[in-house]
Amino acid sequence: QVQLVESGGGLVQPGGSLRLSCTASRGIFSINVMGWYRQAPGKERELVARITSDGRTNYADSVKGRFTVSRDNAKNTVFLQMNSLKSEDTDVYYCKVQGLVRGPEYNIYWGKGTLVTVSS
Repeated sequence: QVQLVESGGGLVQPGGSLRLSCTASRGIFSINVMGWYRQAPGKERELVARITSDGRTNYADSVKGRFTVSRDNAKNTVFLQMNSLKSEDTDVYYCKVQGLVRGPEYNIYWGKGTLVTVSS
């Protein structure tokens, strides 16, 4: 079955750290881009960080220098190391994977989301 399993969310105080992980099932292969998005109530889902199969990364301006995205291709897993967390980082974080299941077309797959709450 095709699925993305996210973990690592939770409650942390401002200035603290969390590490999110997302593992794609083996049904998704030839994965091109893996990344993390977040969405607050009433707002559009926005890019936090993403990483390509060859290691190129992109970050939202608001998280540059604080977050680091990485991946383990052998495990079909993408990570997001979140340091120096701020209250405005509070959101539901979603894993996004672009890859193949069957056929020649790349498709987008989303995780169910994991809640990150930054509060004292």
